[in-house]
Amino acid sequence: MENNTASILEKLIIIGDRVLIKPLSDSEKTLAGLYLPPGVQEKEQVRRGYVMKAGPGYPVPIPVEDETWKKTDDNVRYIPLQVKEGDLALYLQRDGVEVIYSNEKYFIVPQHSILLVERDEELLH
Repeated sequence: MENNTASILEKLIIIGDRVLIKPLSDSEKTLAGLYLPPGVQEKEQVRRGYVMKAGPGYPVPIPVEDETWKKTDDNVRYIPLQVKEGDLALYLQRDGVEVIYSNEKYFIVPQHSILLVERDEELLH
């Protein structure tokens, strides 16, 4: 991820279990060598792209306290997402929402629409 792109996306806050993906050009084969059959490409519109930002995760409900004398904790807790920034993701386009931000095309996709990710640990360090 370039510095310029990172600074532009810094203003965006992704909500819940959603992920911001920058799509790559269509291809029958992923960079890792995984072939996508034409039937899958046509029916499901499986696309690939890089995860640019990820939301905090799935919110965990705060237990209801009957004891009013206790101090309330309004901090929301989340179960984190599996995807991380920089992952190459295969996702179902039909569940995503296409957005244009700073003249760039992105998809906002819920994590359950991501089929798999390829993570290069060297890029994350």
